Amino acid sequence: MKKNKVDIVTLGCSKNLVDSERLMRQFVANGYRVEHDPKRVNGEIVVVNTCGFIGDAQEESVNTILALGEAKRAGQIGSLYVMGCLPERFREELREELPEVDGFYGKFDWPKLLGHLGKAYRNDLAAERIVTTPAHYAYIKISEGCNRHCAYCAIPLMTGNYRSETVEALENEVRRLTEQGAREFQLIAQDLTSYGHDLYGRSALPELVERLSNIPEVRWLRLHYGYPSGFPETLLQLMRERNNVCRYMDIALQHISDNMLSRMRRRVTADRTRALIARMREAVPGLHLRTTIMTGFPGETDDDVEQLARFVTETRFERLGGFTYSHEQGTYAYTHYADDIPAALKQERLNYIMSIQEGIATELNVAKVGCRFPVIIDREETDFYIGRTEFDSPEVDPEVLVRKLHPLTVGEFYDVVITDADPFDLYADPV
Repeated sequence: MKKNKVDIVTLGCSKNLVDSERLMRQFVANGYRVEHDPKRVNGEIVVVNTCGFIGDAQEESVNTILALGEAKRAGQIGSLYVMGCLPERFREELREELPEVDGFYGKFDWPKLLGHLGKAYRNDLAAERIVTTPAHYAYIKISEGCNRHCAYCAIPLMTGNYRSETVEALENEVRRLTEQGAREFQLIAQDLTSYGHDLYGRSALPELVERLSNIPEVRWLRLHYGYPSGFPETLLQLMRERNNVCRYMDIALQHISDNMLSRMRRRVTADRTRALIARMREAVPGLHLRTTIMTGFPGETDDDVEQLARFVTETRFERLGGFTYSHEQGTYAYTHYADDIPAALKQERLNYIMSIQEGIATELNVAKVGCRFPVIIDREETDFYIGRTEFDSPEVDPEVLVRKLHPLTVGEFYDVVITDADPFDLYADPV
C-alpha cells in the first residue's frame, strides 16, 4: 500500500469517466498523487466509480468492489470508497452487503467524499478535471439526467431530470482543454436531443455545436446519444458545411417494430424513424450512423425480431451495437410487464441481428479500400500506428492500422489510403 496515493477505478460509460476526472482534480488540489485505472491498485485510498445501468454492469461493479475488499483485508490497499450510479440506486442494500466499504456516494454527492477525508472540496476547481484519455481528445458532458422515461431504462432513477450545462460553460471547458493540447471532442449526454430545453426553452444543440466549432483549435467534434423524437435537424446543416463537425451521429433506436416501440414507451414510430434516417442521410452525404438495438424486451415476438432484422438489413448502419433486455427494478417495464423471454432466447435474437450487421460492416469497410481519409493517431504499437477516421469514436468503433512506412506522431492528423479491411478494422498506408 502506497501512502498519499489515490487510485480511481472507473466502470461504465464516458459520462462516469468525466466525473472521475473531476474527482481526480480535487484530490490533486489536496496534495494527493492520483492514478486512474492503475495496473496495480495499491493506493492509500481507492475509489470505485460504478455503473448501475443493467444487470451485467451491476455485476461487474459488485465483483470489482468484492475483489478490492479482499485487497483491503490483505493490507494491499487502505480505505475503499464507492461512488456513482450503483449506490445512487442501491445504497442501503450495498451498505448491508458490503461492510468492507468505508463510504458510499451517489451520482452527485461524491464531493462529500473529500469532507469525509478531512479535505476541502474546491468550488473554484469544480469545472476542471485531469483528462485520463490521450491528450489529443476528451469527452465533454453537456448535460445530466433524462426526461424520457423509456420503459426499460433505470437511468432517470439515478440521474433525475434533465439538466443542461450552459453554452458558455461548455465553450470555456473546451477552450481550457485545447490549451492542454486536445483537438478532438466527443459531446456526450444521455440525450443530446433535449440539450438546452431546460435553460433556453428550445433545443440549443445546434448553437452549442456552432460555438464550439468556431474555436480554431477544434479539429473534430463528434456527437453521441441523440434521441430520435424531436431531433434538431438544423444540426445537419452544420455537419454538412463544417469540416470540424464529424459526419457521425450516435442515435440509439432500440427497435423498429411499432409493437416494441410502443411497449418501450419510445414515443416514436417505425415510419417516423425511417423518415428521420432518410432526411439525415440526404442532408449529410457520407454520414455514418451509429445506433443501439435491444432484443428480448417483454412481449417481443418472432415477427418483431424479423422486422428488426429487415430494418438493419435495409438501413445498413455503419455502426451498430446491441444488448439484451435487463429487468430493472423501479422501471415502468418492471412494474407493468413480466420478464417473459428466456435469457438464452434474448441472446439468440441478439446474435442473429449482430450476425447480419457483421456482414454489412464488412461490405461497408471493404468499400473504403482505395479511398483516402484523414486520421488521428491514437497510439503506436509494434507493427502499426493505430488511428481513427472522423467516423470512428474512441473505444467503440473500428480503428485504422497504419503501416510504419515513415514516422508519425501520436495526436497528429495524417492522410492515409485504405489498403485492406475486415469487419472491425481498416488497414492503411500513410500518404
